Amino acid sequence: MKTRVGIIFGGRSSEHEVSIMSASAVITKIDRAKYEPVLFAIDKRGAWHHIESDMSCIAELSDPRIASLTDGARRVTLADFDAMTDFAFPLLHGPYGEDGTVQGLFEMLGKPYAGCGVAASALSMDKIFAKEIWARAGLPQCEYSYTSRYACAGGIAAEAARIENKLAYPIFVKPANMGSSVGVSKVFDRDALEAAIEMAFWYDNRVIAEQAISGREIEIGVIGNEEVRLSVIGEILLDTVYYDYDSKYRGGTKLAVPADIPDSVREEAEELAQKAYRALGGNGFARVDMFYDEGDGQVYLNEMNAIPGFTQYSMFPLAWQARGVGFTELVERIIELGYERHNAANNR
Repeated sequence: MKTRVGIIFGGRSSEHEVSIMSASAVITKIDRAKYEPVLFAIDKRGAWHHIESDMSCIAELSDPRIASLTDGARRVTLADFDAMTDFAFPLLHGPYGEDGTVQGLFEMLGKPYAGCGVAASALSMDKIFAKEIWARAGLPQCEYSYTSRYACAGGIAAEAARIENKLAYPIFVKPANMGSSVGVSKVFDRDALEAAIEMAFWYDNRVIAEQAISGREIEIGVIGNEEVRLSVIGEILLDTVYYDYDSKYRGGTKLAVPADIPDSVREEAEELAQKAYRALGGNGFARVDMFYDEGDGQVYLNEMNAIPGFTQYSMFPLAWQARGVGFTELVERIIELGYERHNAANNR
């Protein structure tokens, strides 16, 4: 009997469309001899829909909309989802999916699922918490500071001045809980810093500021629970000011897989990726992003993505393909790891 894999996509976050593209790739590549994909689209209001149409065409679209998919689709409850699936495969990027919320739902249902657990998902999604934990672990990363809407209640100027005194320009300003470079700004002066903080508050009540590192952006895929495996290291070849939304999902930049880096740097990055993954309690799969500064030869942590993109432009599947692990095999291994963790937890 085939395993019924509930593939969940869409969601309430600003990464809604990206999630649909990732889901389409997994649905297209999953081994149909072993698995029966059961599709669930979550609209931007949080309602769940069972989708019966073929989604293979979605991967060719640059900005898919879920409305056409849910048009006429059956609304479902959590009880329906539970009865219709054996395994959950969330492909929900950003808040309400990558941040531990839906993972907690699966835990309450007793449903085995793909990817990181509740704590690791929440910590990796929250850039402030992740950096604080990595700092405690002594892992190298850029200088950073953070603020909140509460701290800026009397005005942004004072908080901007405090950040400016700690960090040198240029500075990246990001919502604490967001992905796909949504709400991110690179600023070079005080006025731009204040404007960037204000814009980031549209997406979160907490904002992180990071001192920009003049280095190469490298990324590595990690899969595993107790024992982990690493993909090859890929590099983002930027043709924009930074790796923004359009660059990631509309083909506006190039990926070098594998990255052309010295063996010593590769070994350092691999060790750092494992330490970062374990420090946040990672399991299942994730992607660890880093900077390689050719000036000092140092590798610095940037962030960890608990549900990295699976689109045709995404580093995660491409880096594993370069390791000799094809998309279909990668999906199968992720499912196996989800069952492994679920069984271990229930046998304690």
